[in-house]
Amino acid sequence: GDVLITNDGATILAQLDVEHPAARVLVDLAQLQDHEVGDGTTSVVIIASELLRRGNDLVKNGIHPTTIISGYRTALKAAVSYLKKQMVMNVSELNDDHLIQAAKTSMSSKIIGKESDFFARLAVDAVKSVKMKSSAADVAGAGATADAPGAGAGAGAVAPVKPAETTADPGKKEKVRYKYPLSAIHILKAHGKSSLESHLIDGGFAINAQRAAQGMPTAVESTPDGQPVKIAMLDMNLQRHRMAMGVQVIVKDPAEIENIKKREMDITKERIRKIIDAGARVVLTTKGVDDLCMKYFVEAGVIAARRCNKDDLKRLAKATGGKVVTTMADMEGNETFDADCLGTCNAVREERIGDGEMIYAYGCGGGGASTIVLRGANEYMLDEMDRALHDSLCVVKRMLESNTLVPGGGAVEAALSVHLEEFATTLESREQLAIQEYADALLVIPKTLAVNAAK
Repeated sequence: GDVLITNDGATILAQLDVEHPAARVLVDLAQLQDHEVGDGTTSVVIIASELLRRGNDLVKNGIHPTTIISGYRTALKAAVSYLKKQMVMNVSELNDDHLIQAAKTSMSSKIIGKESDFFARLAVDAVKSVKMKSSAADVAGAGATADAPGAGAGAGAVAPVKPAETTADPGKKEKVRYKYPLSAIHILKAHGKSSLESHLIDGGFAINAQRAAQGMPTAVESTPDGQPVKIAMLDMNLQRHRMAMGVQVIVKDPAEIENIKKREMDITKERIRKIIDAGARVVLTTKGVDDLCMKYFVEAGVIAARRCNKDDLKRLAKATGGKVVTTMADMEGNETFDADCLGTCNAVREERIGDGEMIYAYGCGGGGASTIVLRGANEYMLDEMDRALHDSLCVVKRMLESNTLVPGGGAVEAALSVHLEEFATTLESREQLAIQEYADALLVIPKTLAVNAAK
């Protein structure tokens, strides 16, 4: 009995239980569009269904499906080449306004459409804050990890970038391409306040966790002599060390039992000592921290948080230039903690947001990462805002990476339709019928827009 409030085409289609094979194709198409481009899921389905409908009519009129398919393919090629020649504008020649306009267009049909000015600015700023140079592999379309300063092995997977149209002329200097990995933008949802109080933490990171004990400090700042705050990100238990399953210890002397217990405590104590000695002043772990271990952290004045989301920690590691540590064992079989795995930032504070606390890291030292904190009345509202914002972020990212832009409002579809009608008359074969239908099918977008916009 779940309730889902959404206006996102792909989300609605994903919820449907579709049996019909052709309808199944349309649902998968919307999912694919969402995955590849991020926005335009509804438009894709509308165009595809219109093409299917018209193709079906042609088949009824006795035209062979192969002819229709080849006609559609020819029309596609003609449309793409016309688009590239005639309609594409270069974004580098345009200013920020167009980015904001594009983001607004993407939001106009969504729940945040009324506040599109505010959210479009937020989306553009967020995408620009994670700009990094693409390596040669990215330009080739391999989508390898970034060669950005400070993005080391912890940089994780990054969305592949469309291959660059590099010129073959060796005399020209190859222009540097940038990429904007959306995985580095972390979206946090917090209840309460109005949606206009959402904000972007540039160069900062917020993580949905609170400190584990009340005795810990609420804020850790960098020291006066400029030493940054070091953050340890762990993916292991900081609880009293227990013997592994199936290990039997036969004790002759009852006094030894005390020693075993004491040693179990000391093992964890030594681990924590090693982490703190490495310089960590904030410790975040995906597993638990028990009361015994809290004591050591409280005494050292360290902020510790438990049960953090692992994906969030990976993003934070990327943002602060650290690594997520899964084990402390080294090659020699001893336990050590490598200080290189620590991330750095200027300050870590626990701040109250809505119903709970969140831990904010400011001035992260690694490669680009930023956090958008969304505020809203309830879960459904926040989820829908998240989906709408994701669409806009994808649009802005695509625009900045491909550096191209076409006019909106159905203008492109109308122009292509006219061009294809003319193109169809130049052909002698039966494919021209399919191309004419293709041209008519494209007009479904301006028609739908006109119907929806009628006041």
